[in-house]
Amino acid sequence: MNTREQMNIVVVGHVDHGKSTVIGRLLADTNSLPKGKLDQVKATCERNARPFEYAFLLDALKDEQAQGITIDTARCFFKTKKRDYIIIDAPGHVEFLKNMVSGAARAEAALLVIDAHEGIKENSKRHGYLISMLGIKQLVVLVNKMDLVDHSEDVYWKIVKEYSRFLEQLGVKPIAFVPVSARDGDNIASVSSKAPWYNELTVLEHIDSFRKQEETIEKPFRMPVQDVYKFTESGDDRRIVAGAIETGKVSVGDSVVFRPSGKKSSVVSIEEFNVPKKTEISYGYAAGFTLSDELYLPRGEVMCRDNEKQPFVGTRFKANIFWMGRNPMVLNRKYKLKVASARVNVRLVEVLSGIDATDLSSIKGKQQIDRHDVAECVFETTRPIAFDLINDIESLGRFVIVDNYDIAGGGIITSALEDNESALKDHVRRREIHWDKGLVTEQDRTKLFGHKSKFVVITGSEMAGPVAKLLERRLVDSRRAAYYLGPSSLVDGLDSDVNEEHEQREEQIRRLGELARILTDVGTIFITALPDADFYDLEVMAKLTAPHEFLHVPLKEEDTVAEKSTRESQVTDSILNKLIKQEIIEDYVI
Repeated sequence: MNTREQMNIVVVGHVDHGKSTVIGRLLADTNSLPKGKLDQVKATCERNARPFEYAFLLDALKDEQAQGITIDTARCFFKTKKRDYIIIDAPGHVEFLKNMVSGAARAEAALLVIDAHEGIKENSKRHGYLISMLGIKQLVVLVNKMDLVDHSEDVYWKIVKEYSRFLEQLGVKPIAFVPVSARDGDNIASVSSKAPWYNELTVLEHIDSFRKQEETIEKPFRMPVQDVYKFTESGDDRRIVAGAIETGKVSVGDSVVFRPSGKKSSVVSIEEFNVPKKTEISYGYAAGFTLSDELYLPRGEVMCRDNEKQPFVGTRFKANIFWMGRNPMVLNRKYKLKVASARVNVRLVEVLSGIDATDLSSIKGKQQIDRHDVAECVFETTRPIAFDLINDIESLGRFVIVDNYDIAGGGIITSALEDNESALKDHVRRREIHWDKGLVTEQDRTKLFGHKSKFVVITGSEMAGPVAKLLERRLVDSRRAAYYLGPSSLVDGLDSDVNEEHEQREEQIRRLGELARILTDVGTIFITALPDADFYDLEVMAKLTAPHEFLHVPLKEEDTVAEKSTRESQVTDSILNKLIKQEIIEDYVI
């Protein structure tokens, strides 16, 4: 594994202001190009009677050569003696700003390119705003094409003063401005003699001076779960929780907790491919972990150390957003939110303020976010997510919003809000107000069946399903109105129209809860088994079942030991006893 330090840098700028040329120069001047690539491109240009440009060196941007504009975010790599760099070339054309947001989402520093001859353009301001919104604190502004203005100090300082005033309104203080000519290499990797009035650092020196977030290792441990790998061959029974470590460090033996579920365990081993075993690992690595407990962990959980500051867990937060969708972002419509590895539905609850990104003028009374608007908003997700504020841990404080499969917006989370007025509570309140009741009362049904209704959810063990079925059998044998529904029964029925993977679980829980509301209103004891249900799944189902009763039965891991049929019977009896004690089944006798 490469142990050299790495840093992600985003390069932004208005179209034709010279981003690609800057990148090409950095690649060439640091000898980061494949052997012979520079000569090959020069020879191609010569054959086509076309002037050579360093922008042509970017293989990943071949389409740009053909169309004259960059059409997609591209990544390329260069290295200095100090560290390795990944350059994210974010397109400058306003139509491609959405690619810039997604590409810049992991940048630690930014180079912003302004054409000295053309001056500050609309996109130059938008890019400045985006950088501030994305929380990128290390910014160097390159005043490019100084050769076209005869390396004029006056032109340079005019741009410095004007753009500094603009950035100051955003609360952004760039590390430096550098006068450059990327075409000629002036002040890129070496000091130019053509601008003797500038005697500060070159672009490359500034890049090497960017501070790798040393404090990242001192921050609380965060690893968004990407997947859980199960091994079964040759007696290998490992379950490896895998992901990329964003901040902090963790050691074998540490107690860990997963958010938002709150499930706890401890690290048994650190798993990496084809490297010596480690007892400690820190940010910047992708790794896997085996745990002391067999946990059901979906993608989107965040692994944290139990004894450190925890991320926020909730459904409401305040954020700054830049919107690039074809259609406006409107209140209460469902969108997809991507934060770290989590994918959840989200809705815009309130537009607190809007700003025109081109001149930073305030837009009053906005009820929607139009294309290229910047806005401070309140969002609500349909289930809790784990997140940090942008000023605490950047990687868990940034997000992207998807509308109809397109990345339509990006933003940063600035504060967490209370969940007191969630959409779920509103829904249940409105539903009950409008519930159209028949002539048969709940008391009538209790008298008819000899028991109250109840929604029983059994979780925590692979034995949950057999126990749930046995419970139904026992109840029906004793002439009670009971019904078992396995979650898989929903897939090809009520849930057959739910195709998107990230929505399946969420929608399944919601529909199960609504179904429970109906079946408990009928007077039945409705039973299901959800071995991997987390606290929020249970909370949603309990709220949706209201006003009828909800019983959660968590099984212990030891319930999966040998003599399975005996244990299933014992566990079922214990549930029945619990029902009797709660006087749900008033005259039931075992």
